Amino acid sequence: MMDRFNRLNGLVAPLDRANVDTDAVIPKQFLKSILRTGFGPNLFDSWRYLDTGEPGMDNSERPLNEDFILNKTRFQGAQVLLARENFGCGSSREHAPWALLDYGFRVVIAPSFGDIFYNNSLKNGLLPIRLPGAVIDTLFEQTFAQDGYRLDIDLETQSVTTADGTRFVFDIEPFSKHCLLHGLDEIGLTLQNADAIRAFEARHREARPWLFL
Repeated sequence: MMDRFNRLNGLVAPLDRANVDTDAVIPKQFLKSILRTGFGPNLFDSWRYLDTGEPGMDNSERPLNEDFILNKTRFQGAQVLLARENFGCGSSREHAPWALLDYGFRVVIAPSFGDIFYNNSLKNGLLPIRLPGAVIDTLFEQTFAQDGYRLDIDLETQSVTTADGTRFVFDIEPFSKHCLLHGLDEIGLTLQNADAIRAFEARHREARPWLFL
């Protein structure tokens, strides 16, 4: 199961870079684990730190790149990542949405996404929102201009609303929306049919007992 997503009023962090690939999101040396947690400290590792990160390092002792956006005090605790076009391009690693979620992001807003990253995000509880480039430009301007800039994201109405009430509507495929609203990943969807699965297994065992000797 994954966390449900319904509505979020979240602090925005602006990542003003295009074509951010999944190796930048979570570098390849951290992909040895198949657990969904523990990747947050290494999100954007090569940009957040001044040294080269390796698994098992104490990140609290590593030198920070003070110029990187996520290291700035005003963006600590951000839950909405504002990005540029083609965010999440590159390889198909699920670790990219895992790292973003483990860091604390629940939403990524961009003009476009890598297709595999977009689908992996939806399957893992991270909401990727596509908005037109002109809207993204405006949101970047407002985020940089206002400390504590927040957006209200409502999945039910498929809307992003600014503090002054300006509202933008985004598209999402109905099945993915249903899964996010109800916190259903692929395992959760399967478990909805647990009774039918158990009944089938019982019939199968009764009809072919020699298979279970």
